[in-house]
Amino acid sequence: MKQMKYIWTLCFCLLLAIPIKAGNHHEAGKVDAKEIVFHHIQDAYEWHITSWGDKHITISLPIIVYSGETGWHCFSSSRLLHSEGEMYEGFKLATEGNYEGKVVEVKANGEEVRPFDISITKTVLSLFINCLVVMGVILYTARWYKRSSAEAPAPKGFIGFMEMFIMMIEEDVIKSCIGKDYKKYSPYLLTAFFFIFINNVMGLIPVFPGGGNVTGNIAITLVLALCTFIAVNVFGTKEYWKEILWPEVPMWLKCPVPIMPAIELFGIFTKPFALMIRLFANIMAGHSIILALTSIVFVTASMGAVISTSMSIVSVLFSIFMNCVEVLVAFIQAYVFTMLSAVFIGMSRVEAHHH
Repeated sequence: MKQMKYIWTLCFCLLLAIPIKAGNHHEAGKVDAKEIVFHHIQDAYEWHITSWGDKHITISLPIIVYSGETGWHCFSSSRLLHSEGEMYEGFKLATEGNYEGKVVEVKANGEEVRPFDISITKTVLSLFINCLVVMGVILYTARWYKRSSAEAPAPKGFIGFMEMFIMMIEEDVIKSCIGKDYKKYSPYLLTAFFFIFINNVMGLIPVFPGGGNVTGNIAITLVLALCTFIAVNVFGTKEYWKEILWPEVPMWLKCPVPIMPAIELFGIFTKPFALMIRLFANIMAGHSIILALTSIVFVTASMGAVISTSMSIVSVLFSIFMNCVEVLVAFIQAYVFTMLSAVFIGMSRVEAHHH
């Protein structure tokens, strides 16, 4: 019975997601599935909650831009999103070109230039919300241990679940990959794991405040990879840098042409690059597949009752299946990022060899 309860809950969430996915992208019975997918995985200056008939429920987010001529400007995104090409204080939303979908400044000669933009977009707001969730989960867990003595029985429920997660990552990943200095890196790696995992899970929730494509944004994965890059190379041992700049290989591979040092230096940058692309590509692909499967309902709506009904059933079943797979992927991607980061950090903690 509990399993059926979870299945019906998931189906209900999927049905709630359908009006969100449909949005404004259907006119006269025609649906642009490509536009639906790209519209929902890209960042935006508003958060579309749902549609009720012709009324669209959205959260208008603040646009904060700096112009070299007129200085700082801060206003609601609703000023620009009511109609196509609408301008406010010399700014508008570009509808084509390299800046499509972004705020641009219109000069006196009609030229469109991109201002310095630090607006609170959908991804930024989702990032803030998810960070609060991460902080709440960690502080709630820490409070239980602060209030409990060493003789207290093992925790149950949510605290026990969190303890299982933390011990698994700490013992099986961080400690085994880094070695004796693992405690120095545990705070970062555990934070990275829960940050990625919670953002991945929140991205699968179809209703507000979920649905944000945070870890499917390459800027977010770039910062995460940069943090690992700093942890690896700034705190690496002398022996680590010696193996990179002067590895133990035949002399002709190091001098006069430094072939091996060049390859090792190149590897310093390819490792975090692989972390960035792996997480970004997997999460974005998962979101795209779920949106594409959901779009089948609307694409086949005008093909007759038999085809429309049968394809809608197939779409719902495959969407539920993909959502279940994506929950697993959410954990796997967080686990893999943490594990690879720990492996790279462990490689930088190499000690001198004593013969």
